[in-house]
Amino acid sequence: MPVEVQPLDPSVVETLSGISTATLTTVLLKKGLRNVWMRGTRPLQPGQPRLVGRAFTLRFVPAREDLATPASWSNPISTRSAIEAMPPGVIAVADAMGVTDAGIFGDILCARMAKRQVAALITDGVMRDAAGVKGTGLPVWCQGAAAPPSVAGLTFINWQEPIGCGGVAVFPNDVVVVDDDGAVLIPQDLLEEVTALAAEQEAQESWIMGEVEKGAVLPGLYPPNAENKARYEASRKR
Repeated sequence: MPVEVQPLDPSVVETLSGISTATLTTVLLKKGLRNVWMRGTRPLQPGQPRLVGRAFTLRFVPAREDLATPASWSNPISTRSAIEAMPPGVIAVADAMGVTDAGIFGDILCARMAKRQVAALITDGVMRDAAGVKGTGLPVWCQGAAAPPSVAGLTFINWQEPIGCGGVAVFPNDVVVVDDDGAVLIPQDLLEEVTALAAEQEAQESWIMGEVEKGAVLPGLYPPNAENKARYEASRKR
């Protein structure tokens, strides 16, 4: 049975929306997680906002001729059915195994996702109907575009099960943050701790940037030594 999507605390969304994926990768590295950035997840067009949402996973495997056919689009297990199972606010994460010569979704499927208020689509594969996809308003991160349909290179298997996207293990209900630098995964069980640590690091780095703009030198400032940590803490109290 597909995993049910858990609600995401709006305060977590608000906090993480102000934290860069660069900061998150550093925080997760300090927690021992090195492999959290999904390779190949680049914004389809410039100006896409930073987004936060629960991962709604989609799984493809290599195409097999008896299964990967246009007729399969009408099957109960299909990308169409998966889209109808997506609740508002999720970020769809599609494991396309890095295939770049078959577009997993086109403009019609993306338009339906946008209508269902899906926050974004992330894949280590590519899209088709690129101009039309951009016109739907659905933010997409991928490896580019290709004209052939998904069944030319992939077989859709299921949704809401563990996948690998861009070399990262993604489980349903993990949290994804995505911006101009790509998509980063926060494991569900670490969400609260990582959010708090990242908010603190972002605040500290904002203070450090202010000091750099004043002409401060980097040694002892970034990372801060005891003296600069004390100065930072004092600035927080003012």
